[in-house]
Amino acid sequence: MLYCIGKMIEDQQHKFMQEAIRLSMDKMEKGLGGPFGAVVVKEGKIVGKGYNQVTSLNDPSAHAEIIAIRDACKNLNTYQLNNCELYTSCEPCPMCMGAIYWARIEKVFYGNSNSDANEAGFIDKFILDEFCVPPDKRKISMQQMMQHQAKEAFDKWINKIDKKEY
Repeated sequence: MLYCIGKMIEDQQHKFMQEAIRLSMDKMEKGLGGPFGAVVVKEGKIVGKGYNQVTSLNDPSAHAEIIAIRDACKNLNTYQLNNCELYTSCEPCPMCMGAIYWARIEKVFYGNSNSDANEAGFIDKFILDEFCVPPDKRKISMQQMMQHQAKEAFDKWINKIDKKEY
């Protein structure tokens, strides 16, 4: 009995991953973006789909995972995807990982690794490495300024009574 339930779950997981991979290949072959696809699943049902649209939208943030998260949030009318899983054709890049954590997705299944993405010419590893470099040593110049004035917004947020936390 437990074997049957486990097999059913595994079959369902494979179905969701197959859909993410199908999106990655189909949309890439149609020239809509890079070879990435993703689906968000809640309670065994796909609630959001996405594929890479960076080049077709001229939007560097239009990664498959981001698009799928936006679609799921719209469809579920929420900004947090508790009790959801993400199936993606590739291990999420740093930007997508941030969105996954902000969305509160509970589990991620991925196909290709960041190493595979690096071999295909994507810069995931470079970006990951940059996080470990102090801001003043990064490839993109970064300089903190006007912290005192900027912190006023955080101070007001901390004291805001009617804030909607996320």
